[in-house]
Amino acid sequence: MESKRQQKFAGVIQEDLAAIFQREGMSYLPNTLITITKVRVTPDLAIARIFLSFLGNPNVQTALHTIKSHASEIRYKLGARIKDQVRIIPQLEFFVDDTSEYVERMDKIFDKISKEERQPDTE
Repeated sequence: MESKRQQKFAGVIQEDLAAIFQREGMSYLPNTLITITKVRVTPDLAIARIFLSFLGNPNVQTALHTIKSHASEIRYKLGARIKDQVRIIPQLEFFVDDTSEYVERMDKIFDKISKEERQPDTE
């Protein structure tokens, strides 16, 4: 469970990274909307794990690789924004948030189950 301090710091990072991606995301991935779905921070605030979703890009792994290749540049821009609020700028680790795909897959399974004929109980 994350402490209040971790949650607050994660919120600051999420907000500032969202602004960075909104302004400069097109330079990394043209025609792709990058959404930060979740940010998790280690207890020492040294590492931030950022979960992203990509809209308008069919190849999610390539998009993630592109963002990872620009991680130091993104960290520098984040540092310029939050330098007065923190002692150290965390290392950024990027991951794909596949929650929506998981929900979609589960919905299809439940739809398939609900369409199947129910067999009467034989007791």
